[in-house]
Amino acid sequence: MSTSTPTFQISRPVRLWLLAGVVMVFFQVVIGGVTRLTDSGLSITEWAVIQGTLPPLNEAEWQVAFDKYKVAAKKQFETLHADMALPEFKVIFFWEYAHRLWARLMGFVFLFPFIWFLVKKQLPGWLVRRLGVVIGLAMLAAVFGWIMVASGLNNDNRTWVSAYKLVTHLGIATTLFGYLFWTWRRAAQPVVADGHLTGLRKLGWWVAGVLFVQIVFGGLMAGMRAGLIHPHFPVFVEWGRFWQVLTAAPVGAEQVLDYEPQQSIKAVVQLLHRGMAWVLSALVVLLFLKIRRSAVSEQARLSGNLLIGMLFVQFLLGVFTIVNCVGRVPMVWGAVHQAGALVLLAVVLHVNYQFLKSKEQ
Repeated sequence: MSTSTPTFQISRPVRLWLLAGVVMVFFQVVIGGVTRLTDSGLSITEWAVIQGTLPPLNEAEWQVAFDKYKVAAKKQFETLHADMALPEFKVIFFWEYAHRLWARLMGFVFLFPFIWFLVKKQLPGWLVRRLGVVIGLAMLAAVFGWIMVASGLNNDNRTWVSAYKLVTHLGIATTLFGYLFWTWRRAAQPVVADGHLTGLRKLGWWVAGVLFVQIVFGGLMAGMRAGLIHPHFPVFVEWGRFWQVLTAAPVGAEQVLDYEPQQSIKAVVQLLHRGMAWVLSALVVLLFLKIRRSAVSEQARLSGNLLIGMLFVQFLLGVFTIVNCVGRVPMVWGAVHQAGALVLLAVVLHVNYQFLKSKEQ
């Protein structure tokens, strides 16, 4: 991070603009999760940045789009949607279209105010530099989003997009969300009172790192539909059957890469996601207790309370999601659980910001 501090107070319009960007990225990730859970990601078979702004406008155009989907996503269509009619195709098309349209809207919301604030000299150098990183991350997320979609097109062996490319796309989007949130915090709260508490700061970043890994594991859970392997809580319910699946086949590089028919790989992913949830919970509780026992500001104390409360909510959302993975991953629970992960990340970053060194901004 830059070693310079802001030289002047960021104006309210700029702060609101940054916050709007954070909210828009949040909803973009959530819409992306819904797109994945509804098997909608392969419904648009071309990456038309400009031409793709408008959806099909008549029945003939809709039929052309449907026919392209049947060919380009043949494996998915024949496996999951062989009896799909045009009206059902329009539903899955809607989610992928909404995901792409929201991305375009974010570009407009970011670009024009950015130029305006820059011309009006309302953006200090540190903020311009950070916004340059934001632009780079957004472009990388967009490009890798198409790479992810392309992994499931014209591939007779793949029913869905590659879970690994999905996780990479999710990881970039999550990094974008966190980086932009931190940038907004800098603009909204340029001064902190507890930057001298080095121990809390280090533990807070451990929590953030573990949470990021947990979000990645969650992406693998969604990408591989690993929740279907063992939809029970706690994990020892039907442990014998789960262990049998876990050890049913050797786990090597070939099986990891070709994971779709490998139940054991999906069982490993679920075990990792569940295990990391307990590790994360322990670290958050430890951080909460240390905050309570330390001489911190009221802002930091309230942030700690918010953190432990959000952890509890997110843990419950994870439980409700997994126990409802019967036959298919529940769209509502899965989407809310993913949204909860981003909210928890924002809370963790907010807590960490309270322990920022005065010249670390």
